[in-house]
This record gives sequence, structure tokens and C-alpha cells, in this order.
Amino acid sequence: MTFSKALEELLASSKLDPTALENIIRIAIAEDLHGASDVTSVATIPEEQSAVAEFWNRKPGVIAGIPVVCAVLEICGITDYEIKKNDGESIPANSLLLTAKGNTQSLLLAERSALNFFGRLSGIATLTKSWVDAVADTKAAIRDTRKTTPGLRELEKYAVRMGGGENHRFSLSDAALIKDNHVLAAGGVANAFNLVKAKFPNLPLEVEVDSLQQLREVVDAGADLVLLDNMSIEECRAAVEIVAGRAKLEASGGLILNNAHAYAKTGVDYLAVGALTHSAPVLDIGLDLRME
Repeated sequence: MTFSKALEELLASSKLDPTALENIIRIAIAEDLHGASDVTSVATIPEEQSAVAEFWNRKPGVIAGIPVVCAVLEICGITDYEIKKNDGESIPANSLLLTAKGNTQSLLLAERSALNFFGRLSGIATLTKSWVDAVADTKAAIRDTRKTTPGLRELEKYAVRMGGGENHRFSLSDAALIKDNHVLAAGGVANAFNLVKAKFPNLPLEVEVDSLQQLREVVDAGADLVLLDNMSIEECRAAVEIVAGRAKLEASGGLILNNAHAYAKTGVDYLAVGALTHSAPVLDIGLDLRME
């Protein structure tokens, strides 16, 4: 289908792929209908009845997913809607986020899929913002990982951006990340680095190390981005001294919100936080229907 011009523009500015988004939404709606119909709505609601749906956040948080909700509505045949809040905004509880007007059965068909996306993405954005705030007085940026819900990576990484975080690679092909298993298979961290550099000289390349000795090896080999795997705060501080600006450093593993600031103060450039996407609680958002 073709989304409305306004939604197409919103998706483009949000860097969301309309075709991929439509596919994800249609899967969600098909899962809800399971090859049949919404039996409760069909039985209780006149076919031609119309209503107004209001989306409210029950808890405070950072909103993410407005373009996705609009896409769900349009796919369900609802084109008369009004956006009240923008993605990336920190919103107090009980704020009106979006209103939609149209066929009651269509609104209720859209409800669960829209709320599933809305709550999930806003939860990620809210959690990300708490990490970003925790390191705000340092130079460290908060980055996500590939620990995302299968099929939802683009949306979940979008939510990270709405929370003020930065995206790491989206796939195995857009950047190289040499991890411990690659090091084992290649016979050493420096050898693994040189092999990747020779095969894909123009791709971004990050190397994971689990010791300061490995760090010295890869920096001497020319690595410009190194992931410090499960290193202590003291080891991260030593790593910054060893590198002395020759490479950017990313701390990963063992990070929790309570120690984020201490890790960031060591001087590393990034904190890699898988929890942003794999452990974010859903933000409570609801849909209230009112009759015209």
C-alpha cells in the first residue's frame, strides 16, 4: 500500500523504511486475526459505527513509535488522526499522545498492534534516556547492540536514538566486529585484525579484547576502535592510558545503570548496553475509546 504523503515524510525524517514497516505491521495484524475476524467487535459493534480513539501514557517516559502507530492506523483504514506529542519527548504521565477518528471496528483492530509497538519502543527510549542522563557530564556515548527482538531491529534501534543513544552496527555486513570466537578461529587477535583489514579494507572495524595485552597488540596493529570486554573500572582506566588517544574505546559487559557513570568517567568513548533493547520494560500506554 501507499501511506499518506504526511506519513511518508514522517517515516523518511525518522529514517524508517516504509516497506519493511508495512511488512512487520501486517504480520502483527495477521497474528491477531489468525485468518478470521475480530469476533467480539463483529458481534457487539455496528458495522458503520464511528468513534474517536485517544492514546494516553499511564506512566511518565520518553515517547517513541508515533510513526509506527500512524502506519498501523493507516493499514487498518484509519487516515483521520492527529499527532499530539513527538517522538523523543519526555512526557509526564497521563498525557494525550495521539487521537484517531474512524470506524470503530477498525480502530479496535488497530489497537493491540499499535499499543504493542508503542509501549515497546517507548520503553526502550525511556530506558536509554536514563543511561544517557547517567553519563551526561562525561564524553561517553551510550550505544546499543544487536541484542534485539528478531524482526524489530530497525524499530528498536530507532527507539534508542529517540532516547538519546547511538546505534552500533545494524547487521553483520555493515561493519566488522572481531570477537573472541573469531580470535580463536584465526589464531590470535592481531592475526584476526589483519585478516579482516585485508579482506574488507573499507569497512568500519572494531576489535574485542579481554586483556590489556591484547589491547596493546591490536592498537599497535592499527586498530582505531576497540571493545573492552568485561573489564573492570580500573582496567578501563588503564586502557585509556595505554591507548593515549590512538583509538576509541568501548566498554562492554558488567555494565549496570548504577556503575555507568563510573565507567564513563574512566575516559572511554562508548558504553555498549545490550539491556537497552533486551531488557527494557514496556511503557504503559493505553487507548481510550469515546463515541462521537
